[in-house]
Amino acid sequence: MTRRIAGALRLIVGLGLAVTIGIQIGDRVANDAFDPWEYFSYFTIQTSLFNIVVLVVGGVLALRLARDPQLYTTVRMAALTYAIVTAAVYNVLLRFVPPTGYPGLDWPNEVVHVWVPIILVLDWLLTPGRPALPWRSLWIVPIYPVAWAIYSFARAAASGGRIYPYPFLNPATDGWISVIAYIVGLTLFLVGLGALAVLYSRRVGGSRRLSGPGVS
Repeated sequence: MTRRIAGALRLIVGLGLAVTIGIQIGDRVANDAFDPWEYFSYFTIQTSLFNIVVLVVGGVLALRLARDPQLYTTVRMAALTYAIVTAAVYNVLLRFVPPTGYPGLDWPNEVVHVWVPIILVLDWLLTPGRPALPWRSLWIVPIYPVAWAIYSFARAAASGGRIYPYPFLNPATDGWISVIAYIVGLTLFLVGLGALAVLYSRRVGGSRRLSGPGVS
């Protein structure tokens, strides 16, 4: 019964997040302020789309299976780290930065930067049926953020250095040393969050599945 409740909640949150993104896009289109290339280049938007898939798939799995597959749980762990970093970066670095151009609706920002990350953390901590993850699953965490950073710098170069998704990635703000420090710091933070999530999966409510001598 707890799994089924969790599954229903995952579906509700996932579909609610999809509606939120749709409303935000509709608001920008209505105010002639929607640039798809810009909008879908933000880390927050890309990870929000990722979260929709993770939540909907997780909801279906929770309704159909007693335990989540290890592959899904690994992807879910990575999505969790991205959501926490999204919330941290927005609330610490970006919340009080004046928007450039059309500011848009306020409440979708709160949904994607505050409420969804909180829900994903609670889902990880409280939902039963999560298998214990091996430590090697941590390698998946930095793949997407590093690829996104490479894409962002390539996009900035193509624009002549004018377009950066966030001020802390723009070397014109505080120099390249600051940019590199942010990238390294956030990557280590992501991996650290992943390690905590893996540790929790192995210590609380998980069933260890050792398949060979290389698993630890």
